[in-house]
Amino acid sequence: MKKSIIKSTGMFVPPNVITNHDLEKMIDTSDEWIKQRTGIEQRYWIDQEGATGSSDLGFEASKMALENAGWTAKDIDFIIFATLSPDIMFPGSGCLLQAKLGLDSTPALDIRQQCTGFLYGLATADAYIKSGLANKILLVGGEVHSSGLDKTTRGRDVTVIFGDGAGAVCIEGVETDETAGVITSSLHADGNLAEALMVELPASRLPLRVPPDASFDDPRYYPIMDGPAIFKKAVRLLPKVINESLKKARISLDDIDLIIPHQANIRINQALGQFLKLDDDKIFHNIQKYGNTTAASIPIALHEAMEQGRIGASGDIVLFAGLGAGLTWGSVIYKFL
Repeated sequence: MKKSIIKSTGMFVPPNVITNHDLEKMIDTSDEWIKQRTGIEQRYWIDQEGATGSSDLGFEASKMALENAGWTAKDIDFIIFATLSPDIMFPGSGCLLQAKLGLDSTPALDIRQQCTGFLYGLATADAYIKSGLANKILLVGGEVHSSGLDKTTRGRDVTVIFGDGAGAVCIEGVETDETAGVITSSLHADGNLAEALMVELPASRLPLRVPPDASFDDPRYYPIMDGPAIFKKAVRLLPKVINESLKKARISLDDIDLIIPHQANIRINQALGQFLKLDDDKIFHNIQKYGNTTAASIPIALHEAMEQGRIGASGDIVLFAGLGAGLTWGSVIYKFL
């Protein structure tokens, strides 16, 4: 039976390191305040002159993943691009990435599921491979947040969280009788909670997508977040969806070698570990270095975890989990071949 196997990973972040002390010079905040509430010490942002989009970061991550897989771009028969920060309103960043890779007919699909975009993308890639619709898939999570943040004191609660970056994985269908690859996925959404984390403008639901009296001082152009509500939902829903996936896979938490959660907030990840009664080293953290890169956070974390030897040996089992805007949440269990 064909299994969806991760052949390689890649990642890329822009060269500009923005520390908490740098943010102290922009807005009314402090290194201590940011670390205490989020665990973040720094993040990477693109040059603020612009001209860099999520597909550009995705392209760099893709080149690394392709090289590590021993693939050329022409080997790809499907591209999935997860982002909440597309280069332009349309077409999707997947098509822009496809062109940057020198391709002209390979299908490309954008996924707009925010922090769970990589989970939705991995489940989609698995379905395409198992159905025979594709066999070599490039899955990318790429984000440019920094050009869309409110860099005033008004926006400090959100602005300090987000970083720019991209992660990529090459996924191949492999015939094997072994239990390997994507074992199971559990995905959920609740649109009733959309306003807990959103960017409202520009909006097609308005008579004019950009209101004539609009100003970039308008907070609707920037992310707004009900932090306490998101935290409460995360610590309740993530353990639930993890247990759902474990039940589907017919394995226990003891069988999991490493949990890689979406890197949203160190407090959420720590609360998850406490709820599941896990040692801290069973949960991977790198939010301190990159901040919240939404759809890119899990593939970046996977790349680093494999580079560090924390995961990746034959038989290792990793559990991915995340919650984000939508609300959307989910988990995927993967076993290395």
